[in-house]
Amino acid sequence: MIKSIQGLYHYRELIGALAWKNISVRYKQAYLGIAWAVLKPVVLMLIFTVVKGFVGIESGDVPYPILTFAALLPWIFFQESASEGINSVTGNAPLIKKIYFPREVFPLTAMVTKTVELAISFLILAAMMVYYQMLPTAQALWVPLIIGYTMLVALVVSFFGAAMNVYYRDVGQMLPVVLSLLMYTSPVIYPLSLVREKLVVQQAAGDWSDRLYTLYLCNPLAGIIDNFQRVLLKGLPPDWSTLSPGLVLTLLLLPLSYLFFKRAEAWFADVI
Repeated sequence: MIKSIQGLYHYRELIGALAWKNISVRYKQAYLGIAWAVLKPVVLMLIFTVVKGFVGIESGDVPYPILTFAALLPWIFFQESASEGINSVTGNAPLIKKIYFPREVFPLTAMVTKTVELAISFLILAAMMVYYQMLPTAQALWVPLIIGYTMLVALVVSFFGAAMNVYYRDVGQMLPVVLSLLMYTSPVIYPLSLVREKLVVQQAAGDWSDRLYTLYLCNPLAGIIDNFQRVLLKGLPPDWSTLSPGLVLTLLLLPLSYLFFKRAEAWFADVI
């Protein structure tokens, strides 16, 4: 896998060129241009804030709008990187048939494209932090590592989904829907502390409470979102007890997903 990473380094200019093409084509004739990149998290934040007024979700010392917006940043980055990564191989069929280069360039390009949009969303988050008078501390230095972890999770889904989508096109329609539903089992609308309170403290599920909480943390996005909020908004160090289950699972699945992709790669040009 190290040789593959070294090989991809030689194609970094191609990845950059394809990412720029994706961005320019997507927003070239859009009236608002790349501002559409931040429209989704802003609209979702407003909707969740209205819903919170009826449901009464407790957000602690952090104002709910910025807490939710901070949760949406890594979530949307993961969801859209994975969704576009799944369709990245079939969407570049002409290139695959004409010339050879490592096919993992396509899922990586999808992720790089979304990194640009993530950077723009960070500007909105920074403005909100100024508005709520929340200054980042030295713990914010963990943010790049948390985003890097999110990239690994997105690649697990992208490599497996992109390979499967070449042979079974329903996968390209199904997995984005599944990822959308996954948002409701991740601490986006509600904080992770609420799940911990219900399952660990109150033992709401009886004897199954502790097991369900551990299973919940196996979703890598649970630890990612919670710790993104902790280090950036609360100035607290990462909570490794919430990060570890999903991180271990990701590190186990990433080589398997990549190997599956490389095994399937040999027949992409024939099938696609």
